[in-house]
Amino acid sequence: MPPDAESRSAHAIEQCLVPGGRFRIGDASGDGLPADGETPVHPVELDEFEIDATPVTNSQFSRFVDATGYATEAERLGASAVFHLLVDAPTGDIGGPVPRTPWWITVRGADWRRPEGRASSLAGRASHPVVHVTWNDALAYCAWAGRSLPTEAQWEVASRGGLVGATFPWGEEPIDGDDGVWRANVWQGTFPAHNTAADGWIGTAPVRSYAPNGYGLWQTVGNVWEWCADWFAADAYESAPLHDPAGPAQGSERVLRGGSYLCHPSYCNRYRNSARSRNTPDSSMGNAGFRTVSQG
Repeated sequence: MPPDAESRSAHAIEQCLVPGGRFRIGDASGDGLPADGETPVHPVELDEFEIDATPVTNSQFSRFVDATGYATEAERLGASAVFHLLVDAPTGDIGGPVPRTPWWITVRGADWRRPEGRASSLAGRASHPVVHVTWNDALAYCAWAGRSLPTEAQWEVASRGGLVGATFPWGEEPIDGDDGVWRANVWQGTFPAHNTAADGWIGTAPVRSYAPNGYGLWQTVGNVWEWCADWFAADAYESAPLHDPAGPAQGSERVLRGGSYLCHPSYCNRYRNSARSRNTPDSSMGNAGFRTVSQG
């Protein structure tokens, strides 16, 4: 489905300009897990680019689906992964836990239109990020809209918002409201059994909640993981080129960035600028979405 002027204009998400230049990316705080490959801190040179101010919303994704008739991989499979406390589905739709992460439940009928299962809907969630989209689904959207997924170098530079070496998009202030200000949608309470929702949200939040960073991007950490273009490799930074690095030439998993509403220090501290995660490109779950960049 080649992009045309109509589909490009249909991508109605505000754009933020990230200036070209030399930047430093990687874990400068020592908080990263060795298996995630957040080190070494290293320079990258990027050309100027535009990136979505927010993740793609349910409203925006529905424009794509309405225009193309596209069915996501979760819809074609007939099931997706839902966090156990959020399941809203008939008993017969509820399957078993996902291996190694038992707080995720396979739910028949869960997809982007019904994020918690067949008894749920998008009512009141037009401005929430679309979820239950795979990397392949995100790429299909990009093909329609004349956009691209960001490389993880682009994503991290954009998330930093011009702050050098900062842990979070806003700097080093606490994320959890210790100073009376909530800065991102993450888990509060005892994971995975009890979420106090002290920040106001148990699942996804509207994409313009909290405050934007220095480049104008909203919620690059917390809320939902965001797919990036790159294949994942734990040693990718050891041999990355300086100019516009695009990750390994091949792999089995794609990069995810930013953490989600399920992140909590007790098990997942990946709600940081430099944090890296990954999943197979055909995986869908209730806490992953995407944002796009302009094509070069």
